[in-house]
Amino acid sequence: MGISRRLFLHRVGATGGYGAAYSAMRTLGLMGAVASAATPAMAADAGRGKRVVILGGGIAGLVCAYELERAGYSVTLLEARDRLGGRNWTLRNGSKVEMVGEQTQTVSFADGLYMNAGPARIPSHHQGLLSYCEKLGVPLEVEINSSRSAYLWAEGGKRLQMRQGVNDTRGYISELLAKAVNKGSLDQDLSLQDKEKLLPFLKAYGDLTDDMAFKGTERSGLTQAPGAADQFAKARDPAAFRDLINHPQLGATLFEDNINMQATMFQPVGGMDQIPAGFERAIKSPIIKNAEVTQIRADGKGVKVTYRDRVSGKTQVVAGDYTIITLPLALLAKIDNNFGKEVKSAIASVPNDFSNKIGFDSPRFWEKEQIYGGLSFVGGDTSLVWYPSNGLHTARGMLLACYGSGPRAEAFAKRPMAEQIAIARGVVGQLHPGHEGELTNPVVVNWSKIPFNMGPWPRWGERGGAQEGHFDSAEYRLLNQPHGRVHFSGAHLSQTPGWQEGAIFSAQRTIAALTGQVKDRAVVETRDAA
Repeated sequence: MGISRRLFLHRVGATGGYGAAYSAMRTLGLMGAVASAATPAMAADAGRGKRVVILGGGIAGLVCAYELERAGYSVTLLEARDRLGGRNWTLRNGSKVEMVGEQTQTVSFADGLYMNAGPARIPSHHQGLLSYCEKLGVPLEVEINSSRSAYLWAEGGKRLQMRQGVNDTRGYISELLAKAVNKGSLDQDLSLQDKEKLLPFLKAYGDLTDDMAFKGTERSGLTQAPGAADQFAKARDPAAFRDLINHPQLGATLFEDNINMQATMFQPVGGMDQIPAGFERAIKSPIIKNAEVTQIRADGKGVKVTYRDRVSGKTQVVAGDYTIITLPLALLAKIDNNFGKEVKSAIASVPNDFSNKIGFDSPRFWEKEQIYGGLSFVGGDTSLVWYPSNGLHTARGMLLACYGSGPRAEAFAKRPMAEQIAIARGVVGQLHPGHEGELTNPVVVNWSKIPFNMGPWPRWGERGGAQEGHFDSAEYRLLNQPHGRVHFSGAHLSQTPGWQEGAIFSAQRTIAALTGQVKDRAVVETRDAA
């Protein structure tokens, strides 16, 4: 007698756990190419009598605490800061920004304004994070990630509206391809029927004239909008093709085609830190803040973690059967531990990347230019200008005037803060002339200087794999495996280290591995007792 797919998957999950069920679903074609994190199937008493110490209260640590608590584990979470969330950090009026080697900044934004110092958007395919927002009752709103009214700009050059950059480029390339087809240059690649189908498409795609030439398009913007009576629409003149292909920001016209950079995304209402706040409400296990870990000792029987209370200065020890360590590798490398030589070497081998953000409190002058959210791409040290998606048509908004990462961000962060602010302000002034003086209450976040992070994410690309989604190295593989009763987890051990979804995938994988260990040890203990 046959069984339903639902019953089959239930049985696979019961015997082989989450990983087996997930693989079966992929085999049966029940999972799309884009995976979503799923909670490993665990009975409510699966962890009864087992203690887990979680180090780090970022998204990975919070997911582990939330799920293991519900499976009956005794959980203690240690967090060195006075807040949860890790890189998920929202700044509001009165927030303190401490950076190594810099004076502490006190945020003085207008009431209701906030700056997401870390993650600030959620793609629609990040179903793991979105599902936790739903479970935790975190309301979401649309984040406008791309605006065709925003600009491409390069120092010393004119600004180019995004819609013109996109559509003029498309028009010229369509014209060139049509010429190649009509000259027979592609006859070896195209049949007569192919050409008959392709040419009409190119005409529509590039908005070409009947003779297949690009003379400009209303898609690129209007010098006169259609109005009443005989006020006809008039297209702006096209940019010169040579100017387009020589524009250093032209590649940004492909921005929203990146699967992680969709035109419309999501953000929690009121700031990204509403997600860790939701976890904090839901987790009933002990969460100890201001607990700076100073020593980790693990053996075949369990783990002991020593931490210093940053308020009282007292040192305490918490013991467990297992530990899940979600601390950034650069931080973990400096903590006294008894890990194996290869593990210590792997932890210390991966350099941190660099990333900077600078925000200003400002009147919403950009809305007068029909910019409602999205980004202008400016290159250089500041990289982009990011306009707020929330609070449209209110008096003031938080304008992000710098979000840069990588080698240029490393050099930029070495400048005095006042100089960083001046450069960011100056770029906004060149992009939006006359408005630089309206930018007030600046806040600088150099992630390479933020205590308990000292960088936004590791540069795995220097240890194997060319880019996000394709990381692979001996160190990466080693740290993604349990080491006795010690498990490492976090976005930095995922293929998307810059995204919260990576933290969730890593946490779910860690939970599955720890649950498997507990099951295996239970079988051994039962056998030995028999």
